[in-house]
Amino acid sequence: MSNFFLDYYKTLFLSLGSIETAHLIKIAKLIVSTRKKNNKIILIGNGASAAIASHVSVDLTKTANIRSINFNEADLITCLSNDFGYQNWMSKAIEYYGDSGDIIILVSSSGKSKNVVNAAKLAKIKKLKIITLTGFSKNNPLKKLGNINLWLDCKSYNLVETTHQTWLLSIIDYIIKNKL
Repeated sequence: MSNFFLDYYKTLFLSLGSIETAHLIKIAKLIVSTRKKNNKIILIGNGASAAIASHVSVDLTKTANIRSINFNEADLITCLSNDFGYQNWMSKAIEYYGDSGDIIILVSSSGKSKNVVNAAKLAKIKKLKIITLTGFSKNNPLKKLGNINLWLDCKSYNLVETTHQTWLLSIIDYIIKNKL
């Protein structure tokens, strides 16, 4: 049994280090340039990815002084889902809140959630810069729509989600530490 945890943490450590730091630095610089243009960062996800989006959005705003929003208000989700269908609620939120020049960060373990993929399609039309964080299949639909894609070769939800959150939070800490 104790080998489970050792193996798990080794896998997590390898997952965290599987991304090229150049990609994380590129995202950090893109986020900072968006702030300088007075645009904002939009973060979206379902389930645990929505919780990640909320956490990162708050930290961007509070600790890095970068305008950021996420769409995790129950009234917004249920209103837009009721009126436009669950698969379209995120794209409708982007229609209302997204501006050309904004960055949208879409977090989805599988990269297959129809509402997230539809959001990416509308973000592309509205000329938002699209950053995706996915796992599971390398050729997932969401990854095909991103300008910058962080993908983890893993099929475990918890490992993918923990890695996504750590990557995003490390970008914020990089921005803060380097006073970007």
